[in-house]
Amino acid sequence: MRTSASGVGATSRRPPTPRALSTVSARCKRATARRPYAIGIMTLLLTVLLTVFSAPAFAVNPDEILANPALEARARDLSKGLRCLVCQNQSIDDSDAGLAKDLRVLLRERLTSGDSDEQAIAYIVSRYGNFVLLKPPFQWNTALLWLAPALLMLLAGGGFYTYLRRGEALPEPAALNSEDEARLAQLMEDGPNR
Repeated sequence: MRTSASGVGATSRRPPTPRALSTVSARCKRATARRPYAIGIMTLLLTVLLTVFSAPAFAVNPDEILANPALEARARDLSKGLRCLVCQNQSIDDSDAGLAKDLRVLLRERLTSGDSDEQAIAYIVSRYGNFVLLKPPFQWNTALLWLAPALLMLLAGGGFYTYLRRGEALPEPAALNSEDEARLAQLMEDGPNR
């Protein structure tokens, strides 16, 4: 212990011992090792929050909503079955595209003019074709669309069946002749160090 000029005892700093250094080093390693988990948890939490809050918002603008709640409910129900023509398989109710807005307004105009649900849909289909429907009807020109999944499954099943049957029909391997047997016996005697 050293005494300072004031006469009060003061401790001097000694260099840390190797054991103290290893303890400090271990604490630092543990703290660093926990940090990736915290970063991973924060990343997961941020991903979940962004996914929840970026769910497709309804694109119906307040100026498009009808005053009559019954007509608005019909319009919403019908617009869920109509495809936005410029979006990737999205209903006009979920799309922000200008054409989707025009289709929503057109649908609401048809409903307010007194058209039934079928008449309003038929009017839109007559103008834009069956492609505007998210679930097009089964017709001669949409038959491939409806039958393609079943045809692909049949083709895949037939290919798998053929693959399995071909495995059963493999011929038996030919027997070794005396020369090959002698060569095999010699290789077995020599071992792997040859």
